[in-house]
Amino acid sequence: MQGLHLTADLHGCRCAPVWLLDATALGAACADAVRSAGLQAVGQLFHEFPATVHGPGGVTATVLLAESHLCVHTWPEQGAVTLDVYVCNFGADHSHKARALMDALLALFEPATVERNVLQRGAVQEGWHER
Repeated sequence: MQGLHLTADLHGCRCAPVWLLDATALGAACADAVRSAGLQAVGQLFHEFPATVHGPGGVTATVLLAESHLCVHTWPEQGAVTLDVYVCNFGADHSHKARALMDALLALFEPATVERNVLQRGAVQEGWHER
């Protein structure tokens, strides 16, 4: 069950509003980023939340990967996004693909600030190292 789990909290996103508000557009961008990173999508769900008294509703985009998952949550009223990329490294090291996917999404949202976390999950096998 060894894998790499990357998370990022984005603040002050300067991207086009469509990426924070439109589930169809964000879903297509996520699917493109997954393919470009060399990962394999096996399912997806994109959901728009209704507006509230605080502002427009956000979007949740989830892409199930053969390697694990990508989740994106937007808060347009705050210009904020959370990103979650997890890849299992069973059979091959997908760490570089996870990093490429995270980098593509960071570029899409154009955050003013980013809080990143890296979690190595599971036991690292002897002879295995992160690239």
